[in-house]
Amino acid sequence: MSRPGVARRGFGEGSIYPRGDGRWVSYLRMPDGRKKFFTGRTRDVVKERLAEAQRQAHAGRLVMGRDLTVAQYLERWLAEAVRHSVRPKTYENYDLCVRRLLPHLGRVRLRALAPEHIQHALGELLDRRLAARTVRQVHMVLRCSLKQAVLWRLIPSNPSDAVKAPRAERKEMRTLSEEEVRRLLAVTAGTRHHSLWVFLVTTGVRLGEALALRWADIDLLEGHANIRRALQRQRGAGMVFVEPKSSRSRRTVPFPPETLRALEAHRGDLDRERQQAAKLWQENDLVFPSPDGRPRDMAYLSFTFHRGLKRAGLPRIRIHDLRHTAATHLLTKHVHPKVVQDLLGHSTIAITLDTYSHVMPPLAREASGFMASFVPTSKPTGSNN
Repeated sequence: MSRPGVARRGFGEGSIYPRGDGRWVSYLRMPDGRKKFFTGRTRDVVKERLAEAQRQAHAGRLVMGRDLTVAQYLERWLAEAVRHSVRPKTYENYDLCVRRLLPHLGRVRLRALAPEHIQHALGELLDRRLAARTVRQVHMVLRCSLKQAVLWRLIPSNPSDAVKAPRAERKEMRTLSEEEVRRLLAVTAGTRHHSLWVFLVTTGVRLGEALALRWADIDLLEGHANIRRALQRQRGAGMVFVEPKSSRSRRTVPFPPETLRALEAHRGDLDRERQQAAKLWQENDLVFPSPDGRPRDMAYLSFTFHRGLKRAGLPRIRIHDLRHTAATHLLTKHVHPKVVQDLLGHSTIAITLDTYSHVMPPLAREASGFMASFVPTSKPTGSNN
């Protein structure tokens, strides 16, 4: 016998009953014991919603969870899915992308988020003069987060899949010619960071990798360096040593005799600095430390590098462009891209080829010249009648 005022449940309907405020309620019990509730103004509306939920549940597409805002969801995603699965610097970048999105999407309900909301938000970021490459990264992070929301069954599909991110223009890579490199090293000879510039431009290692090197990682007899870690600035922690960027970033990098001589001279200078600093010296066995032995601040290095470029009459470039300079000259001297990939520590050869695609057209033209030997040369002959 049914309770007064409560509609008898039909076969396969789940539970449907009225609330005290006159609205109707139904729920569907899931295999894990959780209940999915639906409300409506009439019994027929609730019954229809329940039937649709049953169809989605049978297809494995039923959305669970409470109705979060985009801001609430992204905060949860960063805390539960990102923080402990990526490097701290990567987490900082993801967090920055999220903070850029929140003023535009934060109040939207996650289940109501539509492609037009996202497209409009990206347009607003572009209007704020953010670079197209930066906006593409924001879209990538949002797309990744919403993919997780689908897996968590908070939304049925990913609305960012239907959004077109702005095309990022490839910036022309700035490198130094051989003559410019020689000018830079000539004007910085005798300065404290001369050996660092020599090491970077002759090995192509990342600045953070060079600053994390210990003398125990350097084989002065064989002439190579073992890259095992990197120095990185992290928010709230300052300069810290971290694992290399990827598994292939752990590598052995050879260097020429000229670099070896620069390192030996630099080691003698460090011994004198250690004696002058006395008790203030903090021994970390670093190859390129600050004057008291601690890890070197990258911001100050940029200042001294740009000062050296100015003294040499060279265009302003980044320290990282010494890495590009090394790779470009290796490729133009016909070093195999696979060897360049290993020296640079790229995770795939595709990254090497894509990054230095500007080097390929001259090499292709040169290669086409080699094929001329297939075609026999012929001398002009008179016409025969």
